[in-house]
Amino acid sequence: MRLAAIDVGSNSVHMLIADVSRDGHIEVVDRVKEMVRLGRKSFTTGLLTDESMDLTVRALANFRRLMRVRGVQRMRAVATSAVREARNRAAFVRRIREEAGIPVEIISGHQEAQLIFHAARHAFGLEGGPHLLVDIGGGSVELVLVKNGKALWMHSVKLGVARLSERFLTDDPPTAAQRKRLEKHLEGEIGELMRSARKAGVVNAIGTSGTINTIVAMARAARGEELGRLHGARATAAEVARLARDLVEANAAMRAELPGMDAKRSDLMPAAGVLVDFVMRKSGAEELIACTWALREGVLLGLARRDAALAADGDARRRSVDKLGRRFCGANQHGKQVARLARKIFDETAALLRLPESARELLEYGALLHDVGHAIDHDRHNRHSYYLIKNAELLGFDPAEIEIIALAARGHRKQAPSLDAPELRALSSADRRTVRGLSAILRLADALDRSHFSVVRKLDVRYTPGRIILEVASLDGHQADLELWTGERRADLLAKLLDRRVILRQ
Repeated sequence: MRLAAIDVGSNSVHMLIADVSRDGHIEVVDRVKEMVRLGRKSFTTGLLTDESMDLTVRALANFRRLMRVRGVQRMRAVATSAVREARNRAAFVRRIREEAGIPVEIISGHQEAQLIFHAARHAFGLEGGPHLLVDIGGGSVELVLVKNGKALWMHSVKLGVARLSERFLTDDPPTAAQRKRLEKHLEGEIGELMRSARKAGVVNAIGTSGTINTIVAMARAARGEELGRLHGARATAAEVARLARDLVEANAAMRAELPGMDAKRSDLMPAAGVLVDFVMRKSGAEELIACTWALREGVLLGLARRDAALAADGDARRRSVDKLGRRFCGANQHGKQVARLARKIFDETAALLRLPESARELLEYGALLHDVGHAIDHDRHNRHSYYLIKNAELLGFDPAEIEIIALAARGHRKQAPSLDAPELRALSSADRRTVRGLSAILRLADALDRSHFSVVRKLDVRYTPGRIILEVASLDGHQADLELWTGERRADLLAKLLDRRVILRQ
């Protein structure tokens, strides 16, 4: 079913259109966003301005046209802090329905926090922890403490960046006295909550809003990293503190020039910096992780009535890998066979290759996705696989893990990435070693299913002086000659890394 979720927020209106399959997988069809600033002045006057309402109605009318073109079957639109607090909200919602043809539901702060929690749980799984979810809007902040996928508490607090900017940070740049007043206000509003999070042992903060994603992007830019995929990217508490100082000390023109800055948000970023730094310091979270799934994705999951089933699935990483594999490889029997063989080879060689246990999971995902590039072209399909994996919406991974999976998949055919390749140079030395080791294993595992008929039933590995011997048992009535022939040609990198000959026998 094709569904649409619309978030009428204090700063912008967003729409997400997606196909939801019978087994609960979500395929994004379209995203659109318009900055309308409904929260501008409304938090001090209690009224939405005519200009912001006009912009919102026009944007939603265009959203309605896009839904018609895209063939949307069901939709849900929700409005948050700026609208729910405005005295003229009823007339505004009525106008949207009459002029744009969209019924808008005003949700409570608690409902907003619940929807954000469902989205983040779908995107990250949220096992272990505790994790502190933080969503910073224009009018409110949603805070959820999560452990092992369950919310311990959730709160919505009137601390959005548009509200804080208008009330406290009125100069540009804000004065020291204004910043001090804001800090005191934050202590009074959420200081006790942050201390309870610290007492619970929070391991990280997960940001689920565009404002926080901008801070993470700025931290990456300051490190000299390419921005690329933001979901799962991280900033340390120390980096957040430095950025907060830069943001409050710079004027509007200087802020707009800061690396990684979203120019449309630059006027709100001093308040965002102070707020996020306060949350990190007081909660004790050492890292801030960007989550690109937020309220609108939560609305979509609820609309699809799949959120409970998806959360019960429990593994956002595997779910998103399986979705990508099915999209480009169908049943993907070859990928599954290669993954089975690769896991076996890993178990027997990881110690000598100095591979961490965590790399086993990344190897399996690289095996499942190594052939997705065939959807673009057979020649150089390994490079197309790299591109698709890098640019797919794989949930629950950090950027380094995505890079390792993509490079391992690229290395399954022909030449593995050389040590001086720019993609490898960007990784740590330990991650470079992991990529080389996983590529070597994946090359051999792929060769051992050369026919794509899953001929190899069993694989035994043993060591003798100067050699590693792989004994292959095939299905009854089948010979694995093709697999052995290809394997001998693809074992070169593994032999080099192990510093011994690789012998294949049936």
